[in-house]
Amino acid sequence: MYYPDELVEEIRTRTDIVNLISPYVHLKKNGSNYVGLCPFHSEKTPSFSVSPSKQMYYCFGCGAGGNAYTFVMEYDNVEFKEAVEILADKAGVSLPTATYSEEAKAASNRKKRMIDIHSDAATYYYSILKSPMGTTGYGYFKDRGLTDETILRFGLGYTGKSNGLYRYLKQKGYGDEELNFSGLFTFDERYGAREKFWNRVMFPIMDANNRVIAFGGRVLGDALPKYLNSPETQIFDKSRNLYGLNYARHSKAKYFLLCEGYMDVIALHQAGFDSAVASLGTSLTGMQANLIKRYVNRVIITYDSDGAGMKAALRAIPILKGAGLSVKVLDMKPYKDPDEFIKNLGREEYEKRIEKAVNGFEFEISVLEKQFDFSDPEQKTDFYLEMAKKLLTFEDELERDNYIQAMAAKYNIRTEDLKKFVAKQSASMAGIPVAVNKKTYNQSDNKKKEDGQIQAQALLLTWMANEPSLIDLLGEFLTEEDFFEEPYRMTAHYVYTDYAESKTINPAKIINMFTDVDEQKTVAGIFNRHLAEENLSRQEKEKVLNELVKRIKKQNVDRLAKSATTPEELQKLMKMMIEMQKMHISL
Repeated sequence: MYYPDELVEEIRTRTDIVNLISPYVHLKKNGSNYVGLCPFHSEKTPSFSVSPSKQMYYCFGCGAGGNAYTFVMEYDNVEFKEAVEILADKAGVSLPTATYSEEAKAASNRKKRMIDIHSDAATYYYSILKSPMGTTGYGYFKDRGLTDETILRFGLGYTGKSNGLYRYLKQKGYGDEELNFSGLFTFDERYGAREKFWNRVMFPIMDANNRVIAFGGRVLGDALPKYLNSPETQIFDKSRNLYGLNYARHSKAKYFLLCEGYMDVIALHQAGFDSAVASLGTSLTGMQANLIKRYVNRVIITYDSDGAGMKAALRAIPILKGAGLSVKVLDMKPYKDPDEFIKNLGREEYEKRIEKAVNGFEFEISVLEKQFDFSDPEQKTDFYLEMAKKLLTFEDELERDNYIQAMAAKYNIRTEDLKKFVAKQSASMAGIPVAVNKKTYNQSDNKKKEDGQIQAQALLLTWMANEPSLIDLLGEFLTEEDFFEEPYRMTAHYVYTDYAESKTINPAKIINMFTDVDEQKTVAGIFNRHLAEENLSRQEKEKVLNELVKRIKKQNVDRLAKSATTPEELQKLMKMMIEMQKMHISL
């Protein structure tokens, strides 16, 4: 499915990228650009840059980048067509009936069919739960204290002990191939289709728009695993979704209650705490934290009060803080989880625990404290040193001083002594690179280093984008055909075309020509790369430019040599090599 290129570009030019991003990211003016904390990865120091002149964004930390369309696709987890429609609506542009390519039409139909399958499966599971075959499942939910209204609201169900879902969906007209891709079945030649969920109570997982996209199932019996989730599919990415978000996003509460499991979320909603959500069978992810940040600024962690729950909370705190969220931790002792707590002490007591929740840092220190024997002076000192390390995580000096004072008072140590511990830890860590200049962080260790030929092509394209007049200067030495690695080849094509038409280069327009998000990120990186060459003298720049062009030409000759089969082709390549050696570009 596609819209005409001219219309797509018109919508983009009517969209100001700073206005588009600022409701989701707190941006501050920094020279000619705006900076803020990246919404796509956890960070404490802003490395996310938005350029009004280029109408694009780029994160020097994680490499996320692109134009307005890229941002909508990444942030809202939608496809290009949906991003066009969202921005068209914001810009007040009327869209014609979209034209479908066969490939796009097939992909769109597959996604719709997948959603339909899950919707029909949810209906089936609920109907089984409410039928005589669902007595066991229904009894489980009633024993857990759920009302019929809550069961209906969350679409809870039961699988039964037969292969009934397969027959039900086949009667609905679904084929084996699409049922196989749904994640609800396994297929083999001997046994045919087998349901992945059997004798389990079912929890439909819905996206923010109330569409069923996956399931979680709890077994009724001794089988393992106790909880089983749908695999990731075309419509389900567990790192980008939260259980209960479809309801929590409409809550009037100014915070989300972050739980561990389905039943915790459901029990809290039934008790009136409608801002409860849970991650989906895994530890909290950065994408989930950023998803929460779209709706609230505060999170209260209400994980199980056992050892595993505390460890999970310790893992979640820095992730949530990295997304710019204020974090507190709720104490449910002597009870294990929210469901058990509310059953025994009721809503009002839970409300009081919310009010008494401690901030994330205090919780971390309280857990740390349990690892040391305060009757042993050496261990007590070690505790202060470890606490000092954690205090160093506060980059704001005033905030750090406030916590130093609070911790000194709580643990009966003089404020000045604790400050000395912090200073000592800071000095001992001085030799460790804890921060990277944001202009070069895109080459960090968590990404594979670009190999030589890719680096050379990317660097020269960046240089040409910054100084378009180079295209004329290099005309007799280099053409767009010398760029052969994708997406650099296509980028070069659009750079040359753009310059031929207007003598300028429009980065955001060029990014538009790529519909794959990963390619858009790479191209955005080209247009946002910091060039050390900018600070060189004319003579030094000239030397670097010549070496760079020769390197790219040699790579192209080497590539062509691999496919050369005739003496004439080889002779032509040898001539190119000789000319390349004589080549000199003067600035």
